[in-house]
Amino acid sequence: MSSTCKSIVNSKIFQRLIISTILLAGIVVGVQTYKEFSAENAFILNTLDTIILGIFVIEVVIKILAEGTRPQNYFKNPWNIFDFTIVAACLLEPFIHVGADFLPVLRLARILRVLRLVSAIPKLQLLVSCLLRSLPSMCYVSVLLFLLFYIYGTMAVFLYAENDPIHFKNLQTSILSLFRVVTLEDWTDVMYINMYGSENYGYGKEDLAKWSPTSSASPLGASLFFVSFVLIGTMIVLNLVIGVIMNSMDESNAEMKIKQELIRRQTNPEPLRDALHDLQIQMEKITGEMYVIKKLLEDKRSK
Repeated sequence: MSSTCKSIVNSKIFQRLIISTILLAGIVVGVQTYKEFSAENAFILNTLDTIILGIFVIEVVIKILAEGTRPQNYFKNPWNIFDFTIVAACLLEPFIHVGADFLPVLRLARILRVLRLVSAIPKLQLLVSCLLRSLPSMCYVSVLLFLLFYIYGTMAVFLYAENDPIHFKNLQTSILSLFRVVTLEDWTDVMYINMYGSENYGYGKEDLAKWSPTSSASPLGASLFFVSFVLIGTMIVLNLVIGVIMNSMDESNAEMKIKQELIRRQTNPEPLRDALHDLQIQMEKITGEMYVIKKLLEDKRSK
């Protein structure tokens, strides 16, 4: 039984069926957002929803049976836990009686079924694992970005709060305005208000009456302030995020290649080829170590 279930799980037909079912689930959820159409075709949509859920339940059962005498191994894979949680939430939805306010939250499980596409496609798994791997490094980049926002936000309150209270009346508003600037969303308008003064640019009569700004132009200071913030925030710090993600992508690709190589050796072993492959890896490690030793010797000679 377990060998049959395992062959079914590994078959391309089964995998394509699951992917097609996930896509169909996404379409059904999207159609259900149109209330009039959903009400007119409620029977068809509910039938499709039941069929989709049934296929997902069968998938879970087959994968658990594929583990043979150790069904608990199914839950050792984080993606299987993710799939099982979504299916369990969808199964429990009709039996859980909750208030009308909480019901839409419970029904979000139907929308989350679309995310099962990530667990069904290995390349998407690679991207998600890459993002998760980069989170620790992202924290340090986030700290650096927060310091940048905090310093520039405080400076902006001191420099431009009187002239532009809409954007810089206090620290939290200033940081929010700088977030708009760093995303390049009409950031030049914010800069021009402080370059030419609120009476000359950006503020209408109603704004002047409501906020009562003290107009003061700062052509050179405002241009240097905002251009430097955009250069540091957008061009440098945010590019660090891309660099962290790319580094994590390289590590994830290396791990995936190792897993694929192990699977190939288990299914189709080639002793000579495998030995040469291992020898090549060892030679690359030795080459790297020799390069480090060479650098250390050069540093000692230079001293």
